[in-house]
Amino acid sequence: MKFLSIVWDPSLGIDLGFFVVRWYSLMFVIAFILGLRLMKKIFIEDKVPVEKLDALFIYTFISMLVGMRLGDVFFYSWDYYQHHLLEIVLPFKENPNSSAIFGLIKGWKFTGFTGFASHGAAIGIISALYFYSKKIIDKPFLFILDRMGIMVALAGFFIRMGNFFNSEIYGKPTGSSFGVIFKSAGETVPRHPTQLYEAFSYLILFIVLWRMYWKTDAKEKSGYLFGIFFAVLWSLRFVIEFLKEAQVDGREDWVFNSLNTGQVLSIPLVLIGLVLIFRKNKK
Repeated sequence: MKFLSIVWDPSLGIDLGFFVVRWYSLMFVIAFILGLRLMKKIFIEDKVPVEKLDALFIYTFISMLVGMRLGDVFFYSWDYYQHHLLEIVLPFKENPNSSAIFGLIKGWKFTGFTGFASHGAAIGIISALYFYSKKIIDKPFLFILDRMGIMVALAGFFIRMGNFFNSEIYGKPTGSSFGVIFKSAGETVPRHPTQLYEAFSYLILFIVLWRMYWKTDAKEKSGYLFGIFFAVLWSLRFVIEFLKEAQVDGREDWVFNSLNTGQVLSIPLVLIGLVLIFRKNKK
């Protein structure tokens, strides 16, 4: 039954000869371009000036990167970064054996920024959207959250596809012939392709939210769409985490001898979503 397993060993990206466009970066770009195009349709429907989209892009992009980075630092990797504070803000890592950077600086290795956390991204984007709602479009905070939740669900699909191409954040061994062998990550046994489980779950969530926005009166209920987005997305994340390899060593069963870091961080976000769904909505 080996046909049930797939050996996954993709290229780094699209080789243009002078430059390689990495798959993960490409997924990010597609997510933002498609998200902006769809958000334009929503702005037109809601009679919000489309010129405001430029600021939305800037607020979202910067807050997402900062939030993802700091989320990884404080939620997942603080044991390391508390002793390497400069590496939080610099794309270098201390390495006594590395050659000089640009022929000038020894003892450091250029790595780029590595390690990103979706929970941090959620906090960062929501914080930025609060100021965007007040300073740019002068709309209620939940108005923009309801609409951005739809786009973030779509972005989640592309980001997890990027993780799949990078052969990262994959699952535990399946214990059978079913699964994906992530060859480029040095794996030799089939594992759960949890990136795909998440990606297509988020895609379905996007389709449902998009249809609700256009075909029902859900967008008139302040916080309702965002509540569904938050409750469902983080519930999916909570469940799929049971099949994932822990992202932090020693935290496989961090709480109650069964919940890892990602699951613990997801619980309050699910509860926030449920509160928004079941509260007395004001149209």
